[in-house]
Formats: sequence, structure tokens, C-alpha cells
Amino acid sequence: MHYTNYHESVQRGTMDFPLEFYHVTPNHPQYLMRIHWHVEFEFIRVLEGNLLLTIDEQEFNIGENSSVFIPSGALHSAIPKNDCVYDCIVMDPNMLLNKSDTCRKYIQQIMNHELEIQSIYDENYDKIHQIIWSLFDALSSKPSGYQLLVQGALYQFFGVAISEDYRSEITMRTKRDLKRITQLKTALEFIENSYTTNITLKEMSDSVQMTPKYFCRFFREMTQRSPVDYLNYYRIERACYLLLTTGQSITEVAYNTGFNDLSYFIKIFKRYKGVTPKQYVR
Repeated sequence: MHYTNYHESVQRGTMDFPLEFYHVTPNHPQYLMRIHWHVEFEFIRVLEGNLLLTIDEQEFNIGENSSVFIPSGALHSAIPKNDCVYDCIVMDPNMLLNKSDTCRKYIQQIMNHELEIQSIYDENYDKIHQIIWSLFDALSSKPSGYQLLVQGALYQFFGVAISEDYRSEITMRTKRDLKRITQLKTALEFIENSYTTNITLKEMSDSVQMTPKYFCRFFREMTQRSPVDYLNYYRIERACYLLLTTGQSITEVAYNTGFNDLSYFIKIFKRYKGVTPKQYVR
């Protein structure tokens, strides 16, 4: 499960079935869901523990047997608690669009945020619970014809949400809120595109036309981290991915993720991961 890009723009699944399933346990290398956004829809189900989820600055404590729908473009992050185990599905909503399909207009309205669907469903939403569990179970076991089961469950979810009038519980966002979210997205994209270079606080603040002092306050309000702390954390997350998926040495990974000093890289890595890079890859 690669939440390594703040604005994820990777291919999900295959061209004819653009959907990815992720099972996340405490042993997962990217157990913490960092702040990011993407144009796809996302579904989450919590199997054990709790997930402290943030969607566009609003916080939710998602308990066991609850599920979540995250619309396209929403900034979101999550902190697992109590040995949380959760599943995610990230899907291209275009897979539900068919030119001859009368359902098309509803999916298009959800994609365009003209129709805001409720995000949080605990186990008391019986119909939704059954649909979401059948959706995830089909993807985890992949029986013959599971694609039909998945597509059917997705249509069922939106059909029940609309027919039962499960509208978004997220407070209507003001123009100021939307501006702040857009500015944060811009700053995060700048970090994603520049983290391998020796970027400065001024360059980060310039990306959203703020002074460094105001940008630091703004960024901390939005992410609970300073910009420099977030930059280092992002670099370490990228380093973890490279250590696990490439044959690069620790030194190569350090320099390829924006660190100019190996000893400093090891120090920062241990600060965030609790182990050295060498211990991490064992």
C-alpha cells in the first residue's frame, strides 16, 4: 500500500479493472496513513482496533466493524490505534461509468461533488455493512467472477446511500476552508516533486505565496507537523520504500531521498522508525 505520494496519480489495478485492494496490519511498512489525496474513490473497513481518520480537516474515530467512503479529491490521513487492522480499496470511479447506463448520472454527480455521500458508517448501518463486507471479501478471496461481485457491490453501495438519503456529515466547507485545502495540496505537491533536492523553508512557503513565518503556522495547523519535520518524514517514508523494493545500498537511498549526509540520514531514520536503516531491512 503505497501512500508515498501526497497526490497519488498511479495506475490502479489494470486498465479494464482499475481498482486496488490493500490489507494493512501493524507490521505493514506504511502502517500510518499519511496525509494525501487522489482523484479516485476510497473505501476503508476497520477489522480490529480504531482508526483516527481526518478528512478535509475533520476528525473521526472509526471503530471496529465500521466502514468509510472517501470521495475524490478529499485530503485524508489516518492514525491506527489499539493494534488496528484495516483494509482499503482505491478505485477509479470511471469504471462505473457506461454511456448507455442510466446510473451514469448519479456516479458523475458524486464525482463532481454535486451529490455528497455520507462518509462514516458504523455496524448499525446494516445494509451498508453487508454491502461493504461483501465487497472487501470478494476482493480478498477473489473467487471466480469476483469482478462482477465487486462491481455489483459498488453499485449497491451508492444505490443504498442515495435511496436512504445518507448525505455527507462533513460540515459545508466555506470558501476559506476550500482555499486552505487547495493551498495545502499545492504545498504537498511541491514537497513530493522536490524532496530529493536541498529545498528550503522559503521555497516551500513561496510555493503557496506565503511568508515563511505564516506558512509554518498554517502548515502545522493543517498537518500537526512543521514543514521541515514533514519534509524529513516524507523523505524517510520514501527511503523505506526504496530499501524494501530496490537493490540500492543505504548510502544510495540516503542521497536519493534528499539527504547529503549519511550519518544524519541514519539519525533521522531512527527518530521516525525506531531502528536504523540496516535493522529495518533485516
